[in-house]
Amino acid sequence: MTDRLTATDSDAAPDDRPSADPLAPHRILLITGMSGAGKTTALKALEDLGFECIDHLPLRLLPRLLPGDDETQPAQRLALGIDVRTRDFGIERCLDIVDGLRKNPNVLINLIFLYCDDEELRRRYTATRHRHPMSNELPLIQGIARERQLLSPLRRCADLTIDTSALNPGHLKQLFKSHLGLTEQASLVVQVTSFSYRSGLPRDADLVFDVRFLANPYYQAELRGLTGRDGAVQQFIRADGAYASFFESLTRLLQPLLPRYVAEGKSYLTIAIGCTGGRHRSVFVTEELATWLRGQGQQVQMHHRDLERSAGRLTAPETKAS
Repeated sequence: MTDRLTATDSDAAPDDRPSADPLAPHRILLITGMSGAGKTTALKALEDLGFECIDHLPLRLLPRLLPGDDETQPAQRLALGIDVRTRDFGIERCLDIVDGLRKNPNVLINLIFLYCDDEELRRRYTATRHRHPMSNELPLIQGIARERQLLSPLRRCADLTIDTSALNPGHLKQLFKSHLGLTEQASLVVQVTSFSYRSGLPRDADLVFDVRFLANPYYQAELRGLTGRDGAVQQFIRADGAYASFFESLTRLLQPLLPRYVAEGKSYLTIAIGCTGGRHRSVFVTEELATWLRGQGQQVQMHHRDLERSAGRLTAPETKAS
């Protein structure tokens, strides 16, 4: 599935389909459907929702992963991806496994079928240059049609069918949450890291803020050997008239962004705060921002990338243009 993942339609399961107890301890999602319709993206979304995800597991090995009748076995949340590329894939075999699990009172299983219109599938395969698994000796569009016909029994038996022709990854996750009664086990995790510009930008940073405009404690002899975690340094930086307005603007910027990242399906956000040496100003602002984020109910991880490294540079002269 490409970045332009697009889909918006879903169908409920027939009323006469047997269903397990919704309070069953084990939750199994079997993700299947058209090749290129977004199975990999679906598994990533379900991983964010707390499922252990396995793709292309041979069907003969599937029973070994699934819970038996032992009620003392720890609860499982499994999402398993299968399609025509899965070794020993077979429609009847797949349906037999699903039917058997639906009769198990300790298991709640959902068969989810992803599909997509022919033109969108053609566009995706053309854009990625991947080979369709059923078009070895056929034109692409005929291979798609052949697969659609082959998988039609699975689609008819699915508990949930989703058209991914016009759906992005965040919306796909929302569909899973609403139709399957799933909830996020972990909301957005925000990592705040301080760094030194002399050592380069953090490669994984989503948002970068430069605090080198603040007064530099390095030039105060009594503060040089301290860090942004020390009260004297913190007091010095707070005394800079630019600090209060900067921090207020920073939090005012972030406050509306965080829920939007969650709505778009992002589960991890890295905010990097940089100064010249990565020891004073960036460390202090990182500590302050982490405290503010926790006060907003966010899950926060904090890291000072260059704090230890900067200790060896204290005796080296630092240019005033910092």
